[in-house]
Parts: sequence; C-alpha cells; structure tokens
Amino acid sequence: MSRLGKRTIDARKGIDREKLYPLAEAVKMVKARAKAKFDETVEIAMNLGVDPRHADQQVRGVVNLPNGTGRTVRVAVFARGAKADEAKAAGADVVGAEDLVEKVQGGNIDFDRVIATPDLMPLVGRLGKVLGPRGLMPNPKVGTVTMDVTNAVKGAKGGSVEFRVEKAGIVQAGVGKASFSEEKLVENIRAFADAVQKSRPQGAKGHFINRVAISSTMGPGVKVDVSSVFGVSEQAR
Repeated sequence: MSRLGKRTIDARKGIDREKLYPLAEAVKMVKARAKAKFDETVEIAMNLGVDPRHADQQVRGVVNLPNGTGRTVRVAVFARGAKADEAKAAGADVVGAEDLVEKVQGGNIDFDRVIATPDLMPLVGRLGKVLGPRGLMPNPKVGTVTMDVTNAVKGAKGGSVEFRVEKAGIVQAGVGKASFSEEKLVENIRAFADAVQKSRPQGAKGHFINRVAISSTMGPGVKVDVSSVFGVSEQAR
C-alpha cells in the first residue's frame, strides 16, 4: 500500500472523516487546505438515491451559479447566418457550421461548451462519437440546443454549470474557486444543490440526496450535513 505524502497528511489534520460538518464550516475547512500554487477549484459531490440504469431515474440539468465558476469557458456555437452573427456578438469563441464540423472531426476541439441551433442538430449529430464522450453534445434539456443563442452563450460564459448523474448515482461539479469568499462559495453550493433537488426524477424513491461532500482540487474531502445545505424544512426525503 502506498504511503501518504506529508502534504496530504497535513491537509487531513483536523478533519474527522466520520463527522458531518455544517456547510459554512466545511467551506472554511476546504479553503484553509487549498495550498496549491494555482487557484484550486472547489468541487461538490452528491450521492443520490437513484439507479441511473433506469430511464426514469436519470438526473440532468443546468444551473447558473450566482457568483460564477471562476473559470474561463470557451464556447463553440453551431449556427448559420444571423444566428451565427448573434453568437459572435454574445461572445462565442468559435462559430461555424460545416466548417466547424470538419474542424472537430479533425480533432480540433479547443472549447469547453457547445451550443447549437435546432436546424443544425442533424449536422452536429455526426459528431456524437467525438463530443458525446467528452460531455459536450448539445442537449435541449440543458438549454444548449436553442434559438436563443445570446442568452445561452452569456449563460455559459457567466457561470452556468451542467450536471448529470454518473453510473454510481453521483453528481459532481465545480462550484467556484478557493479564492472566492466563504459566503460566495456557500451561495454557489446551495444554488447547485437546489437545482439538483429540483431535478429529482419521478422514479426516485425514498431519500433522494443521501450524502454531500466538498473538496478543493488538491485537498481532502469534507463531509457536509445535508440539512445545512437545504435547511431542515427543505431536506430531501
């Protein structure tokens, strides 16, 4: 078994791995342990009471974090004519149609989010094997297939975060940077958790949100008391 490094041991000091901490205290602990030379991302992981193998237990959505993500997001838009001009004016980094399809097929994927107008989805569909595994395929359920490209681009640039449940029933995402204030991180985490709660599928039975933990990119995880994230009256049942 590999030995833990001194930095990891030091970071874990003061964290009871069995204890559930109030959200504000957990955020403070995560920030204090974000000691990397770069601005670490603060991440949340939520264990849900769903089985993603069933179609009626899928959890997917998008949320606009009130304080943004702190990331620079490169946005590609598949559009033609006036909608292409609209996307460029809104700040899209890459805009195109057939030409953009060729670039992507050639392995040139220098963007983090993809938006498409509905009329170009037959074109974009050819890229499913390329964009799908990277989580970049546009989807109307999360607002990335739309004629309102201005708001879609601004949302992607301004802090919108997509989420989707994984095979193990876990939803995870970045919810800000360690340089954010504790108050801003708490607001972002609550907004994200609320969006996940509202995405509860009809097939989910019993407790929906079982466990929550937060961490920084290089730091240890801290378990969070679910009731402190939602408030007792809103806790998932």
